[in-house]
Amino acid sequence: MKLATLRRGGRDGTLVVVDRDLKRALPVPEIAATLQRALDDWDRLHPALEKVSRSLNAGEVAGALPFASQDVAAPLPRAYQWCDGSAYLSHAELVRKARKAEMPQSLYSDPLVYQGGSDVMLGARDDIRIADETWGIDLEAEIAVVTADVPMGTSVAAAGTYIRLVMLVNDVSLRNLIPSELAKQFGFFQSKPPTAFSPVAVTPDELGEAWDGRKLSLPLISHVNGRLLGSPNAGVDLDFDFPQLIAHVSRTRPLGAGAIVGSGTVANRDPAAGSSCLAERRMLEIIADGEPKTPFLAFGDSVRIEMLDQQGHSIFGAIEQTVKRYVPPSA
Repeated sequence: MKLATLRRGGRDGTLVVVDRDLKRALPVPEIAATLQRALDDWDRLHPALEKVSRSLNAGEVAGALPFASQDVAAPLPRAYQWCDGSAYLSHAELVRKARKAEMPQSLYSDPLVYQGGSDVMLGARDDIRIADETWGIDLEAEIAVVTADVPMGTSVAAAGTYIRLVMLVNDVSLRNLIPSELAKQFGFFQSKPPTAFSPVAVTPDELGEAWDGRKLSLPLISHVNGRLLGSPNAGVDLDFDFPQLIAHVSRTRPLGAGAIVGSGTVANRDPAAGSSCLAERRMLEIIADGEPKTPFLAFGDSVRIEMLDQQGHSIFGAIEQTVKRYVPPSA
Protein backbone atom coordinates (compact mmCIF):
# COMPACT_ATOMS: atom_id res chain seq x y z
CA MET A 1 0.00 0.00 0.00
CA LYS A 2 1.18 3.51 -0.84
CA LEU A 3 0.02 6.55 1.11
CA ALA A 4 0.49 10.29 0.56
CA THR A 5 -0.74 13.61 1.89
CA LEU A 6 -2.40 16.17 -0.37
CA ARG A 7 -1.80 19.85 0.35
CA ARG A 8 -5.35 20.58 1.40
CA GLY A 9 -7.50 20.29 4.48
CA GLY A 10 -5.27 22.19 6.92
CA ARG A 11 -1.67 21.97 8.09
CA ASP A 12 -1.67 18.18 8.27
CA GLY A 13 -3.13 17.80 4.79
CA THR A 14 -5.46 15.10 3.49
CA LEU A 15 -4.58 11.42 3.46
CA VAL A 16 -4.82 9.66 0.08
CA VAL A 17 -4.21 6.08 -0.98
CA VAL A 18 -2.02 5.99 -4.11
CA ASP A 19 -1.92 3.25 -6.72
CA ARG A 20 1.19 1.18 -7.32
CA ASP A 21 2.04 3.08 -10.53
CA LEU A 22 1.89 6.47 -8.79
CA LYS A 23 -0.74 7.69 -11.25
CA ARG A 24 -3.98 7.84 -9.24
CA ALA A 25 -4.93 8.73 -5.68
CA LEU A 26 -8.09 8.51 -3.62
CA PRO A 27 -8.90 10.53 -0.48
CA VAL A 28 -10.27 8.36 2.31
CA PRO A 29 -11.90 10.76 4.82
CA GLU A 30 -14.34 8.06 5.91
CA ILE A 31 -11.35 6.01 7.14
CA ALA A 32 -8.82 8.65 8.26
CA ALA A 33 -8.52 12.32 7.42
CA THR A 34 -4.74 12.37 7.90
CA LEU A 35 -1.87 9.93 7.92
CA GLN A 36 -1.22 10.65 11.58
CA ARG A 37 -4.81 9.69 12.36
CA ALA A 38 -4.32 6.40 10.50
CA LEU A 39 -1.12 5.68 12.42
CA ASP A 40 -2.78 6.46 15.75
CA ASP A 41 -5.31 3.67 15.14
CA TRP A 42 -3.38 1.53 12.65
CA ASP A 43 -4.50 -1.92 13.74
CA ARG A 44 -8.16 -1.00 13.30
CA LEU A 45 -7.87 1.22 10.20
CA HIS A 46 -5.16 -0.60 8.25
CA PRO A 47 -7.49 -3.31 6.83
CA ALA A 48 -9.86 -0.68 5.40
CA LEU A 49 -6.97 1.21 3.81
CA GLU A 50 -5.64 -2.02 2.32
CA LYS A 51 -9.05 -2.76 0.81
CA VAL A 52 -9.07 0.65 -0.90
CA SER A 53 -5.52 0.05 -2.14
CA ARG A 54 -6.44 -3.29 -3.70
CA SER A 55 -9.49 -1.79 -5.41
CA LEU A 56 -7.50 1.20 -6.64
CA ASN A 57 -4.78 -1.03 -8.12
CA ALA A 58 -7.45 -3.15 -9.81
CA GLY A 59 -9.05 -0.09 -11.40
CA GLU A 60 -12.29 -0.66 -9.53
CA VAL A 61 -12.54 2.72 -7.76
CA ALA A 62 -14.56 5.67 -9.05
CA GLY A 63 -13.55 9.22 -8.18
CA ALA A 64 -9.79 8.72 -8.10
CA LEU A 65 -7.67 11.83 -8.71
CA PRO A 66 -4.57 12.13 -10.91
CA PHE A 67 -1.52 11.81 -8.67
CA ALA A 68 1.29 14.34 -9.04
CA SER A 69 4.20 14.80 -6.66
CA GLN A 70 3.91 18.59 -6.80
CA ASP A 71 0.47 18.32 -5.22
CA VAL A 72 1.63 16.54 -2.07
CA ALA A 73 3.28 17.56 1.16
CA ALA A 74 5.58 15.27 3.09
CA PRO A 75 3.65 12.11 4.04
CA LEU A 76 3.76 13.52 7.60
CA PRO A 77 3.88 17.33 7.16
CA ARG A 78 4.76 17.55 10.85
CA ALA A 79 5.66 14.67 13.10
CA TYR A 80 5.92 14.01 16.80
CA GLN A 81 9.43 12.62 16.37
CA TRP A 82 12.17 12.73 13.74
CA CYS A 83 15.39 11.06 14.82
CA ASP A 84 18.12 10.25 12.36
CA GLY A 85 20.86 7.69 12.74
CA SER A 86 24.31 7.23 11.27
CA ALA A 87 23.95 3.59 10.34
CA TYR A 88 26.55 3.51 7.55
CA LEU A 89 29.91 3.85 9.26
CA SER A 90 31.80 4.32 6.01
CA HIS A 91 29.91 7.62 5.64
CA ALA A 92 30.66 8.60 9.23
CA GLU A 93 34.35 7.88 8.72
CA LEU A 94 34.60 10.03 5.60
CA VAL A 95 32.73 13.07 6.89
CA ARG A 96 34.79 13.05 10.09
CA LYS A 97 37.95 12.99 8.04
CA ALA A 98 36.61 15.98 6.13
CA ARG A 99 36.32 18.03 9.32
CA LYS A 100 39.49 16.56 10.87
CA ALA A 101 37.57 14.83 13.65
CA GLU A 102 38.30 11.48 15.25
CA MET A 103 35.94 8.53 14.85
CA PRO A 104 34.86 7.51 18.38
CA GLN A 105 35.34 3.78 18.95
CA SER A 106 31.89 3.60 20.56
CA LEU A 107 30.31 4.28 17.15
CA TYR A 108 31.33 0.80 16.01
CA SER A 109 29.16 -0.83 18.66
CA ASP A 110 26.49 1.74 19.54
CA PRO A 111 24.41 3.72 16.99
CA LEU A 112 24.74 7.48 16.77
CA VAL A 113 21.46 9.41 16.41
CA TYR A 114 20.40 13.02 16.55
CA GLN A 115 16.94 14.48 17.11
CA GLY A 116 15.92 16.60 14.13
CA GLY A 117 13.30 19.28 13.76
CA SER A 118 9.92 17.73 13.00
CA ASP A 119 7.55 20.70 13.18
CA VAL A 120 8.12 21.53 9.50
CA MET A 121 8.70 18.70 7.02
CA LEU A 122 9.22 19.43 3.31
CA GLY A 123 7.37 17.78 0.47
CA ALA A 124 9.28 16.09 -2.33
CA ARG A 125 9.01 19.10 -4.64
CA ASP A 126 9.53 21.86 -2.08
CA ASP A 127 12.52 24.13 -2.62
CA ILE A 128 15.57 23.96 -0.37
CA ARG A 129 15.55 27.55 0.92
CA ILE A 130 18.82 28.71 2.48
CA ALA A 131 19.92 32.25 3.27
CA ASP A 132 23.64 31.91 2.49
CA GLU A 133 25.51 29.74 -0.03
CA THR A 134 28.67 29.87 2.07
CA TRP A 135 27.05 27.63 4.69
CA GLY A 136 28.01 24.56 2.62
CA ILE A 137 24.65 23.25 1.37
CA ASP A 138 24.59 19.47 0.98
CA LEU A 139 22.04 16.78 0.24
CA GLU A 140 21.92 13.52 2.18
CA ALA A 141 19.92 10.70 0.59
CA GLU A 142 18.53 8.28 3.17
CA ILE A 143 15.88 5.70 4.03
CA ALA A 144 13.46 6.21 6.92
CA VAL A 145 10.79 4.15 8.64
CA VAL A 146 7.64 5.31 10.41
CA THR A 147 6.71 3.46 13.57
CA ALA A 148 3.66 2.56 15.60
CA ASP A 149 3.74 3.27 19.33
CA VAL A 150 7.01 1.75 20.53
CA PRO A 151 7.27 0.88 24.23
CA MET A 152 10.29 2.04 26.19
CA GLY A 153 12.90 -0.68 26.48
CA THR A 154 11.89 -2.49 23.28
CA SER A 155 14.36 -5.20 22.30
CA VAL A 156 16.03 -5.48 18.92
CA ALA A 157 14.15 -8.75 18.36
CA ALA A 158 10.79 -7.01 18.83
CA ALA A 159 11.55 -3.60 17.31
CA GLY A 160 10.88 -4.59 13.71
CA THR A 161 7.26 -5.41 14.50
CA TYR A 162 6.59 -1.70 15.10
CA ILE A 163 7.62 -0.57 11.59
CA ARG A 164 4.57 0.60 9.65
CA LEU A 165 5.88 2.58 6.68
CA VAL A 166 9.06 3.23 4.70
CA MET A 167 10.07 6.51 2.98
CA LEU A 168 12.97 8.24 1.26
CA VAL A 169 14.66 11.28 2.82
CA ASN A 170 16.75 14.26 1.84
CA ASP A 171 18.31 15.27 5.15
CA VAL A 172 19.84 18.58 4.08
CA SER A 173 23.01 19.61 5.92
CA LEU A 174 24.87 22.91 6.12
CA ARG A 175 28.38 21.48 6.29
CA ASN A 176 30.23 24.67 7.13
CA LEU A 177 28.05 25.28 10.20
CA ILE A 178 28.47 21.79 11.62
CA PRO A 179 32.00 22.00 13.12
CA SER A 180 31.29 25.01 15.33
CA GLU A 181 27.99 23.52 16.51
CA LEU A 182 29.51 20.15 17.38
CA ALA A 183 32.40 21.88 19.13
CA LYS A 184 29.86 22.98 21.74
CA GLN A 185 29.22 19.26 22.37
CA PHE A 186 25.44 19.58 22.27
CA GLY A 187 24.50 18.47 18.76
CA PHE A 188 23.10 19.84 15.51
CA PHE A 189 20.61 22.67 15.29
CA GLN A 190 21.33 25.54 12.88
CA SER A 191 23.23 23.17 10.59
CA LYS A 192 20.10 21.07 9.97
CA PRO A 193 17.40 22.96 8.03
CA PRO A 194 14.02 21.31 7.23
CA THR A 195 14.12 17.74 5.92
CA ALA A 196 12.32 16.57 2.75
CA PHE A 197 10.56 13.25 2.20
CA SER A 198 9.43 11.18 -0.76
CA PRO A 199 5.97 11.79 -2.29
CA VAL A 200 4.63 8.54 -0.85
CA ALA A 201 5.26 6.31 2.13
CA VAL A 202 4.83 2.59 1.53
CA THR A 203 4.00 -0.38 3.69
CA PRO A 204 6.87 -2.88 3.86
CA ASP A 205 4.95 -5.52 1.87
CA GLU A 206 5.16 -3.23 -1.19
CA LEU A 207 8.93 -3.77 -1.21
CA GLY A 208 8.78 -7.52 -1.80
CA GLU A 209 12.01 -9.45 -1.37
CA ALA A 210 14.00 -6.20 -1.16
CA TRP A 211 12.70 -5.77 2.41
CA ASP A 212 13.69 -8.44 4.94
CA GLY A 213 12.14 -6.80 7.99
CA ARG A 214 15.41 -5.12 8.93
CA LYS A 215 16.70 -3.30 5.87
CA LEU A 216 15.87 -2.31 2.29
CA SER A 217 18.26 -3.79 -0.27
CA LEU A 218 17.94 -1.66 -3.40
CA PRO A 219 20.11 1.15 -4.85
CA LEU A 220 19.27 4.67 -3.74
CA ILE A 221 19.91 6.92 -6.75
CA SER A 222 20.96 10.55 -6.35
CA HIS A 223 21.47 13.15 -9.07
CA VAL A 224 22.73 16.74 -8.80
CA ASN A 225 21.92 18.99 -11.77
CA GLY A 226 21.03 15.91 -13.81
CA ARG A 227 24.38 14.18 -13.22
CA LEU A 228 24.59 10.95 -11.25
CA LEU A 229 26.12 11.41 -7.81
CA GLY A 230 25.72 7.81 -6.72
CA SER A 231 23.55 4.71 -6.42
CA PRO A 232 24.75 2.81 -3.33
CA ASN A 233 22.69 -0.18 -2.29
CA ALA A 234 20.87 0.62 0.95
CA GLY A 235 21.19 -2.98 2.13
CA VAL A 236 24.98 -3.14 1.73
CA ASP A 237 27.46 -1.98 4.38
CA LEU A 238 24.63 -1.14 6.78
CA ASP A 239 26.21 -1.38 10.22
CA PHE A 240 23.00 -0.82 12.21
CA ASP A 241 19.65 -1.94 10.78
CA PHE A 242 16.27 -0.41 11.57
CA PRO A 243 15.34 -2.70 14.49
CA GLN A 244 18.71 -1.85 16.07
CA LEU A 245 18.08 1.88 15.59
CA ILE A 246 14.55 1.65 17.00
CA ALA A 247 15.73 -0.34 20.02
CA HIS A 248 18.48 2.22 20.60
CA VAL A 249 16.22 5.29 20.53
CA SER A 250 13.53 3.62 22.66
CA ARG A 251 15.94 2.43 25.34
CA THR A 252 14.98 5.14 27.84
CA ARG A 253 11.77 6.60 26.39
CA PRO A 254 8.84 5.39 24.30
CA LEU A 255 8.18 6.49 20.73
CA GLY A 256 4.75 7.74 19.75
CA ALA A 257 2.89 6.50 16.68
CA GLY A 258 4.18 8.36 13.65
CA ALA A 259 7.77 8.61 14.89
CA ILE A 260 10.22 8.75 11.98
CA VAL A 261 13.58 6.98 12.31
CA GLY A 262 16.20 7.60 9.62
CA SER A 263 19.13 5.49 8.51
CA GLY A 264 21.54 8.32 7.94
CA THR A 265 23.25 8.84 4.60
CA VAL A 266 23.30 5.64 2.57
CA ALA A 267 26.88 4.68 1.75
CA ASN A 268 28.80 1.71 0.34
CA ARG A 269 32.49 1.10 0.86
CA ASP A 270 32.92 0.36 -2.86
CA PRO A 271 33.78 3.73 -4.49
CA ALA A 272 32.13 2.55 -7.72
CA ALA A 273 28.75 2.91 -6.00
CA GLY A 274 29.20 6.66 -5.81
CA SER A 275 27.91 8.83 -2.98
CA SER A 276 24.66 10.01 -1.45
CA CYS A 277 26.07 13.36 -0.35
CA LEU A 278 28.64 15.87 -1.59
CA ALA A 279 30.76 15.76 1.57
CA GLU A 280 31.65 12.14 0.81
CA ARG A 281 32.49 12.94 -2.81
CA ARG A 282 34.71 15.81 -1.69
CA MET A 283 36.52 13.66 0.86
CA LEU A 284 37.21 10.98 -1.73
CA GLU A 285 38.64 13.69 -4.00
CA ILE A 286 40.88 14.91 -1.17
CA ILE A 287 42.14 11.36 -0.59
CA ALA A 288 42.80 10.86 -4.31
CA ASP A 289 44.03 14.31 -5.39
CA GLY A 290 44.80 16.30 -2.26
CA GLU A 291 41.91 18.74 -2.65
CA PRO A 292 38.16 18.71 -3.30
CA LYS A 293 36.89 19.51 -6.78
CA THR A 294 33.14 19.15 -6.31
CA PRO A 295 31.45 22.26 -4.85
CA PHE A 296 28.60 22.19 -2.39
CA LEU A 297 25.17 23.13 -3.70
CA ALA A 298 24.57 26.66 -4.97
CA PHE A 299 21.40 28.63 -5.61
CA GLY A 300 19.71 27.24 -8.71
CA ASP A 301 21.13 23.73 -8.33
CA SER A 302 18.74 20.79 -8.47
CA VAL A 303 18.68 17.51 -6.54
CA ARG A 304 16.85 14.27 -7.39
CA ILE A 305 16.63 11.21 -5.11
CA GLU A 306 14.76 8.06 -6.14
CA MET A 307 14.62 4.29 -5.69
CA LEU A 308 13.51 1.88 -8.41
CA ASP A 309 12.22 -1.65 -7.99
CA GLN A 310 13.74 -4.58 -9.86
CA GLN A 311 11.49 -3.84 -12.84
CA GLY A 312 12.68 -0.24 -13.02
CA HIS A 313 9.54 1.36 -11.56
CA SER A 314 9.73 4.18 -9.04
CA ILE A 315 8.66 2.90 -5.62
CA PHE A 316 8.30 6.10 -3.61
CA GLY A 317 8.29 8.72 -6.34
CA ALA A 318 11.23 11.09 -6.64
CA ILE A 319 12.40 13.82 -4.32
CA GLU A 320 13.10 16.71 -6.73
CA GLN A 321 14.26 19.95 -5.16
CA THR A 322 15.88 23.20 -6.24
CA VAL A 323 18.11 25.29 -4.01
CA LYS A 324 16.71 28.81 -3.64
CA ARG A 325 17.84 31.87 -1.71
CA TYR A 326 15.76 32.45 1.42
CA VAL A 327 14.83 36.05 2.11
CA PRO A 328 13.60 36.59 5.69
CA PRO A 329 10.38 38.54 6.15
CA SER A 330 10.92 42.26 6.61
CA ALA A 331 10.69 43.59 10.14
